[in-house]
Amino acid sequence: MRKNKQAPPDPLTAALRMLARRPYSIAEMRRALEKRCPQSAQVSAAIARLRELGYLDDRRFAEQYAYSLAQSRAFGPHRLRRELKAKLVNYREIEPAVKRVFQETPAQALLEQALAKKLRTLRLPLTRPRFHSLCQSLLRLGFNADDIIKAVRVRPELAPVAEDFEPADLESSGEEQDTEHS
Repeated sequence: MRKNKQAPPDPLTAALRMLARRPYSIAEMRRALEKRCPQSAQVSAAIARLRELGYLDDRRFAEQYAYSLAQSRAFGPHRLRRELKAKLVNYREIEPAVKRVFQETPAQALLEQALAKKLRTLRLPLTRPRFHSLCQSLLRLGFNADDIIKAVRVRPELAPVAEDFEPADLESSGEEQDTEHS
């Protein structure tokens, strides 16, 4: 029985099919096309054509992706930066995209939204370990430790446990933090 060998897919056609499903950053698309069409020298030409047509644009992708994550998942600035880096967005486009997202919706408002959501599932009274867990989950969402402590201290139900808690207590617990501040 003969095996049916297919010709490698055309990179431009493959890219258009991929873009029909979801948006891609330029580097992410290049990586995916090189994986799908390993022998093809046409990958660079396909990327260039997609950019020329406006289907690939890291600035627009970064803004839309960051906005979507901030609004739907209440991610803070540090987490947005990590997510954009994971999507292989050009590093020059990351910071402007994050800034534009938080011009429209302040990070503090998203922090309050995330905190309110977490409080709906918390059992009160809050113990110190549960309080620490709450703060760690907000850190993982990408918010600054200082902002988290300020937000929980103004909540009457959290104030007794939050009073003797400092931002340094959160940062020294092993949770990785970006060095950039929003």
